[in-house]
Amino acid sequence: MVMGIVLLGSTGSIGRSTLAVLRENREHFRLLALAAGGNTQLLEKQIAEFTPRAVSVRGEKAARGLRERFPGLQVLHGAAGLDELVSLPGCDCVVAAINGTDGMAAAFRAIRLKRRLCLANKETLVAAGDFIMREASASGAEIIPIDSEQSAIFQCLQGQSRHVRRVILTASGGPFFRERERDFATITVEQALAHPTWSMGRKITIDSATLMNKALEIIEASHLFGLKPEQIDVVIHPQSVVHSLVEFIDSSVLAQLGVPDMRLPILYSLTHPGRVAGSCPSLDLPALRQLDFFSVDPRRFPSIPLAYAVLRRGGNAGAVFNTANEVAVDYFLSGRIGFAAIFSVVERMLERMESQPLMGLEDVLETIALTRRKTIAHIEKEVMK
Repeated sequence: MVMGIVLLGSTGSIGRSTLAVLRENREHFRLLALAAGGNTQLLEKQIAEFTPRAVSVRGEKAARGLRERFPGLQVLHGAAGLDELVSLPGCDCVVAAINGTDGMAAAFRAIRLKRRLCLANKETLVAAGDFIMREASASGAEIIPIDSEQSAIFQCLQGQSRHVRRVILTASGGPFFRERERDFATITVEQALAHPTWSMGRKITIDSATLMNKALEIIEASHLFGLKPEQIDVVIHPQSVVHSLVEFIDSSVLAQLGVPDMRLPILYSLTHPGRVAGSCPSLDLPALRQLDFFSVDPRRFPSIPLAYAVLRRGGNAGAVFNTANEVAVDYFLSGRIGFAAIFSVVERMLERMESQPLMGLEDVLETIALTRRKTIAHIEKEVMK
């Protein structure tokens, strides 16, 4: 059977890798629809190659331009456009690769429609994990992680989730973990974007440098696999070959290894529980010579202890944490605050925001909007001096 795919976030790094997987496996997958943000030039090339049934873009002006360029194509825009894409007849699977929380409502809609949700967007579960997992349980929808670390845990856990002692997330460490004397206040945008292993978008690359990406993954793993905070550990593994590990109650440890290429977890998310041949190179163990692992220093990377605090607090804390980080990273990338300020901004917003339960999607979106406003006000009044 050919699986019908809707890809949300087609012009980002995960989206482009997903299209590479689909290009190599046309006998298994049919691309039904694409959604993209502002990179319409690349989107037009993707439309010409894959001839989807429908596309959605962020703004109405871009949508009008695409309708003129592709007269027979259904062109939508905005949140309603994303919702309509995941509702298309014949959609078996939604690949959610939109950065941040912009695609959350569409992911929620896909779950309600019992689509397989291949989730590359960790922010969805960080901001609304309890709520999202409840809906998935009620609808019977599958959530298959694409994040390499969560995919590794997912693969190691097959049929053994009852026997877990702990999971161990691996972090590349970004460009600064070895520089113990480095003054984080002096780090430039260019230095923070120089990731030693992965080629990713700007926001996630900064999150890797602060280890905020690993903090987000701690929260995500707790929701995705039903783990307590004390069952989740993090180690720095600069080679990015061991993607994560699971220790079971008998002290046996399983790990998933592979070359650092996002096509691997993307392909597995689409084919689970089976596998198909892929084009990624095999892992050459002798060539690796060694695999290194280091503890995380929580004083240099307060993002990690903050993640455990978020899990203990529950409710809207994940949405506050994620949104405050998004805003702080935007300000850093535009040169308006320093690298070290990212940590202090997130910590301060967690202290200031009132703890509230999340009963539905509206509560999540309201928390995100309120946190965004308060974080901007805090940065501009107290940080940008």
